[in-house]
Amino acid sequence: MSEAAPSPSSTPVGVDTNRASIARVYDAALNGTNNYEIDRRVLQQVAQVAPEVNDLAWANRNFLIRACRFLATQGQVTQYLDCGSGLPTAENTHQVVQRIIPEARVLYVDNDPVVLAHGRALLEENQYTKFIEADIFKPAEVLGHETTREFLDWTKPIALLQNGTLHHYLGDDYAELMQSFVDALPPGSFVVVAHFLDPQTPAHSEIARRMEEKFTHSPMGSGVFRTYEQIGTMFGGTELVEPGLSLCEDWWPDGPRYQALNQVQECIAGGVGRKV
Repeated sequence: MSEAAPSPSSTPVGVDTNRASIARVYDAALNGTNNYEIDRRVLQQVAQVAPEVNDLAWANRNFLIRACRFLATQGQVTQYLDCGSGLPTAENTHQVVQRIIPEARVLYVDNDPVVLAHGRALLEENQYTKFIEADIFKPAEVLGHETTREFLDWTKPIALLQNGTLHHYLGDDYAELMQSFVDALPPGSFVVVAHFLDPQTPAHSEIARRMEEKFTHSPMGSGVFRTYEQIGTMFGGTELVEPGLSLCEDWWPDGPRYQALNQVQECIAGGVGRKV
């Protein structure tokens, strides 16, 4: 996968460089090179109220890496449905799980033109990784896709990942959306969710709402901060793995913490649920 900086000659067909992309904004936050000025402007706007805004993306990505490592080692999961895969800036799902289980199958889902271009490159280098174009907020479109049905074995456990995606869904029926996904999963499957958080404490709720206002009124147009209770409904009745729904930084960190969490790291939560 090439990570060269975008240029007019390398811009994939269909990309509007005058409109911010969720995937490219995350790429910029992770110090990637597949982004444009319009994407970096989103982060600049949010940084006006939360200078540590990039830590939202890093907390999200590091949680994903730890969750995938858990799923591959403790869960022995060999199939992954990664919704909203994003750009290959940091370690990706297939890199984490296939290091542990080389033949683990990973199906990425996205509909961003830049992401799709990188997805095609993934298809060329890894027979156990595939990519489909679909709307991750339309379960029937994802689950009914021919590749989804054929590439994954729906009689065996599957890990469904909605990592850093659902806070870009502006509807109020997010619980129903996720329930449709969970109902389709075989028993023993897992659900991974990471989401912008309103911690409902005076200081952190204020910064969460200020970031939300900047995100939703930026060229990206989305970024909702929901409460623990609201995020908890997104696991579709699965049993949460310890420590349950927590700050992303507190979900099985890799080592002791010497530095206190900053205000932004207190505003993103994640969890892993198991369907019994």
